[in-house]
Amino acid sequence: MTNTTHASHPAIVKRLKRAEGHLRSVVAMIEAGRPCLELAQQLHAVEKAIGQAKKTLIRDHLDHCLGDAAQALPAGQQRSIAEFKEITKYL
Repeated sequence: MTNTTHASHPAIVKRLKRAEGHLRSVVAMIEAGRPCLELAQQLHAVEKAIGQAKKTLIRDHLDHCLGDAAQALPAGQQRSIAEFKEITKYL
């Protein structure tokens, strides 16, 4: 396994750290007995932030790692890789 850092990684780390702090706040809210609706809203926000970080990481990997590897493939296979990358936007 190689150590790879992409331009998007600092932004992903920043997003995850923000989600981490937000999650700590949610734990404190639970311990303080805050209403379930508020908790659900805040947990949803944490979940979305983590989901976006994951999507960014995967898209970055597809664009750089898979894209770079696909350049050596025949044109037909390159089109298949490009189509795969395009369809992942809908995940």
